[in-house]
Amino acid sequence: MKGRIAFSVSCALALTSAATLSAQQKSSASAEVQTAYAQSEALYLDLHQHPELSSHETETAAKLATQLRQLGYDVTTGVGGTGIVGILKNGAGPTVMLRTELDALPVTENTGLSFASTVHAKNESGQDVGVAHACGHDLHMSAWMGTARIMAGNRGAWKGTLMLIGQPAEETGVGAKAMIADGLLTRFPKPDFAIAVHDDARTVAGIVGYHAGPVLSNADAVTIHIFGRGGHGARPETTVDPIVIAARTVLSLQTIVSREMSPFDPAVITVGAIHGGTKNNVIPDEVVLLLTVRSFTTPVRQHLLSSISRIAKAEAMAAGAPREPSIEVVPTAEALVNDPALTKRVSAALVRELGPSKAMDVPPEMVSEDFSEFSLAGVPTLQLRIGAVEPGKYAAAEKGGAPLPSLHSSQFFPDLEPTLKSAMIAEVLALRELMPAGSARAK
Repeated sequence: MKGRIAFSVSCALALTSAATLSAQQKSSASAEVQTAYAQSEALYLDLHQHPELSSHETETAAKLATQLRQLGYDVTTGVGGTGIVGILKNGAGPTVMLRTELDALPVTENTGLSFASTVHAKNESGQDVGVAHACGHDLHMSAWMGTARIMAGNRGAWKGTLMLIGQPAEETGVGAKAMIADGLLTRFPKPDFAIAVHDDARTVAGIVGYHAGPVLSNADAVTIHIFGRGGHGARPETTVDPIVIAARTVLSLQTIVSREMSPFDPAVITVGAIHGGTKNNVIPDEVVLLLTVRSFTTPVRQHLLSSISRIAKAEAMAAGAPREPSIEVVPTAEALVNDPALTKRVSAALVRELGPSKAMDVPPEMVSEDFSEFSLAGVPTLQLRIGAVEPGKYAAAEKGGAPLPSLHSSQFFPDLEPTLKSAMIAEVLALRELMPAGSARAK
């Protein structure tokens, strides 16, 4: 009986100790984020006002590299173009990579913010475009730097090697591949895990989302050149009108998802641009369609692309086109799959520390990005979603008010303080879970 009592007391003390430690960790992380917040906010305001397009993030990379060096990180620049790598070794333990993106979008900001971007630049085609962080990469970088500061300032709370990467050209889908091709996983310690966050324009600020398995889709860019026989707009009988063929093709493409795919297989086909013609009374010789195609699995992906080709060729043949369309497919992203074991481990820590009302499972979505390249290279990955919507705006939209601006919208901006703090605390908790000060859970 005494043995049972002693065992029970021992278990109770262990549970109490674990609960106390958990509370202390949460309190410590929250306090550390509060202390680091002002510097992260200042960095956010700077980055927001000085965005740079994909593969041209020279000033952005220089700012981050300078701050990392000041914190004691061993920093390498110019990895895969403008990419940066910061390494902080802190004893024996796993290597964990935390990634942020550097690039902005060719979008003219229309938020009305006092610190809105007014930057213009030349895009790859030589056109003058507005430039803005309409996807939240400025927030990601600011959280990343705040986390870097916290991890460097409290090395007693973790053990291992922290690998911070600032990745260029996420928006064009080439940055992760470029860094890997430049030796990211061979010149530096290969990570045991890779973590990233992304703000979420559909979710209330303060919520951290996770999901095991596929979370973001494959993406393919499809270009269709439809050929006709041009002529006078008043004499259409002497022509084969590629604009009419293009219009019929666009409508027919919509039936692929609605009539060929199972409702349980998510898929998207969007025609984002149509280029053709120069004058109201001239029927052109050709029209170009630009498509984005999204899917989660290889069979669905192959079916979509095959059907697009079949329909485009059939519509041209039905119209008597002089030649069949040319169809170019460029894969721009592979599906992002959150490693189930890694997701389970980190999500348990987040729920334990933040509570189930702040850390929750969220559904996959049909957007894409190249964080998946690290998973394809053999690194278990996890991307967390960070709610970014001011609660009042969210509630109003739910009641039928103004719709919420999506990511990539000229009007998107996050509810800054709660979103930035949530991103920082999620990163800190995830890193400390994966690199605990003790060795019991080192791998």
